[in-house]
Amino acid sequence: MKLHFHPVSTSSRPVVLLCMEANIAIDMSVVDLMTGAHMKKEYLDLNPSGQVPVLEDGDFVLTESSAILKYLAEKVDSPTYPKDLKTRARINERMDWFNTGFGREFAYHMIYPQLFPHHARKHETAQLQTVEWGRDKCEQQWFKVLDQSIIGKNKFVCGDAITIADYFGAEMVASGDLVGVSLKKFPNVERWMNTMRALPSWKKVNEATDGFAASLKGKSFVSISA
Repeated sequence: MKLHFHPVSTSSRPVVLLCMEANIAIDMSVVDLMTGAHMKKEYLDLNPSGQVPVLEDGDFVLTESSAILKYLAEKVDSPTYPKDLKTRARINERMDWFNTGFGREFAYHMIYPQLFPHHARKHETAQLQTVEWGRDKCEQQWFKVLDQSIIGKNKFVCGDAITIADYFGAEMVASGDLVGVSLKKFPNVERWMNTMRALPSWKKVNEATDGFAASLKGKSFVSISA
């Protein structure tokens, strides 16, 4: 199997984390997003959307981080994606939750427009309104739901056992490090993230993102403060 990914990509890192934690034998191929490798014909033939990650398993090609996580976990019979129907449905639900409202507001409204020119709004007023909207929705709604209703007293997002929903969601939350997000107002989320950051492979998987975050220290961002 071969995984096309980028080490700073929020959608790539959960898959890499699963592969490393589960010792899945896979060939890792970096797609250099900074030089536009994802928009070249040979890559667009794999994924017409021009995004990472992409999994090749023989002649089978699969896109979308959530789908790849489920496929790999099923393929290696990982306990992070149990076969019990209701348990699996709960995992799918959590992954969809992260991938819809939370991901839209946190990543595409608050974080990405402040970091990447192609995500920025054309006019200064629209830019500020967008990132403040994302910040407010996350702080006043999504993180409260995650903290109180999804995690609560649990160790992980689906209970007391780690699942692929934790890999998927934690890497999304970790992207907040880039703009200085504080989780102090959300103690259950902070506790969960500390647990995820203690995984044996976390530091290696996230070293590129951590380096990127370090390079942004001292810059001013619209963010969630303590």
